[in-house]
Amino acid sequence: MTWYLFIGDMLVTAFMIVLFVWLSLRSTRAQFDAVARIPLEDEERRG
Repeated sequence: MTWYLFIGDMLVTAFMIVLFVWLSLRSTRAQFDAVARIPLEDEERRG
């Protein structure tokens, strides 16, 4: 049973790494900067 949990954890970890690399490769610096500002601008009212 322990091996099933270990293998499952490794699969989830591999998925998260692949997702991170995929998102990093298809995004530009400007998009990263915009996403990083979201928590700082969430209280600012626009319009």
